[in-house]
Amino acid sequence: MDFWQRYRAIDARDTRFDGQFFTAVSSTGIYCRPSCPARTPKAENVTFYETSAAAHEAGYRACKRCLPEAVPGTPAWNIRSDVAGRAMRLINDGVITREGVDGLAHRLGYSARQLNRILSHELGAGPLSLARASRAQTARTLLVSTKMLLADVAFASGFNSVRQFNDTIGEVFAMTPTALRATGAKSGVRRGAGEASDGTPAALTLNLPYREPFDPGIFDFLAVRAVPGIESASTGHDGTRTYARTLRLPRGNATFSVAYSPSRQGKPLQLSATVVDLHDLPVLLSRVRRLFDLDADPEAIDDALAMDPRLKGSIKEVPGIRVPGAVDPQELLVRALIGQQITVAAARTALTQLSALGSPIDGGVPGLDRLFPTAAELAEDARTLLRGPQRRIESVVAVAEAMATGALEFGYGDVVAGLERKLLPLPGIGPWTVGYVAMRVLGAPDVFLSNDAAVRNGLRVLPPGPGLTPEFREVSPWRSYATMHLWRAATKPKHS
Repeated sequence: MDFWQRYRAIDARDTRFDGQFFTAVSSTGIYCRPSCPARTPKAENVTFYETSAAAHEAGYRACKRCLPEAVPGTPAWNIRSDVAGRAMRLINDGVITREGVDGLAHRLGYSARQLNRILSHELGAGPLSLARASRAQTARTLLVSTKMLLADVAFASGFNSVRQFNDTIGEVFAMTPTALRATGAKSGVRRGAGEASDGTPAALTLNLPYREPFDPGIFDFLAVRAVPGIESASTGHDGTRTYARTLRLPRGNATFSVAYSPSRQGKPLQLSATVVDLHDLPVLLSRVRRLFDLDADPEAIDDALAMDPRLKGSIKEVPGIRVPGAVDPQELLVRALIGQQITVAAARTALTQLSALGSPIDGGVPGLDRLFPTAAELAEDARTLLRGPQRRIESVVAVAEAMATGALEFGYGDVVAGLERKLLPLPGIGPWTVGYVAMRVLGAPDVFLSNDAAVRNGLRVLPPGPGLTPEFREVSPWRSYATMHLWRAATKPKHS
């Protein structure tokens, strides 16, 4: 978007662009979200920034009226496969907090100095400033949504001390943490639980922001693939959809559930979570958002897909479709390997057998009592539990061994081409597996699984598209979402 496109968006107070850029006003010294209800500033006083960190680095403070940090994230980090996009995905996953700037730079293949220069040029702020902004956003969410003690909020947000936390909140929001918490009460935010400090697991409940429309079909996608003991899913009599699971995080274990309530005002998407270590909360929040594709811009995606006559009817029927992500990259690769060339039900049966290798956990959610097996556990014992072709069993074990020993390392900071270089040489991995992992781990928006059986079945159901490419090149860079529509179409009667 150029300057005037963005200016028209803020003049219209268009909520679709919240989180995608930030508006800084030189006459007031503050930065806002595009939908801020304040009077539209004069164009000569406006500067647009890609990130809130860049606005803060330039000397601006967050607007107390619109609270620009309380928005969904930008979808650009999945669309962009450059260093800046990869860095933001890793920063949001807490890499700087765990490994520092040097660790982030190493993962991206640059020196810390080079990375700082690249990010400052591309995003207007260096890695530490970007991480600081991410911590401030997490802190704001916890302050207004939970009853957690301020000290617990500080450490749960990734700050090293309460003083650092207080200073950052004051600089970014021009408020004390207590005053910022009060803004949640004024706006009617309902606070969930939030306890820790005594060594017990911390529990919290909060609403996850997202851009409408939101298709709840993602809950159905996860439900049919849910592995008993590790995952569960249900639909209530009022239409509320719930998905829950256990999860292994960098410092400890967690259990979370996400509920979507279409009949309640605002159609909230509510997260309830219990974590062993408060420091894992930012990672959990980031991964849950990735799982439900909550930073997507569904209107822009739907507008692009609807230009294809084959998809127009599907878009009208199912607006706001999401591409499910992954809360654990290694687990997702194992799931993809198991699911190759067999039905979803058969894959679930095989994964249920493998789940017996997972470590037990007491997450407080009925029916969830174990973690998904680690790569090391699978490498050691998967042969005894897996059934089917020997070649597939050996492939799963070989990949598990490679991940367990560190010979295979991949994650949210990879790009599709890099993923292909890492995965294709491994036994039993072909283009479908790489594409599926790219869609769900990287959030790559332009993957089309043309050799997928369900995709081919979906094509038969959709209206014909004479003269259009069978790979849906016309809707690039959103072909991952086209794939989701085809998978949905494959479950419906054939078009007449």
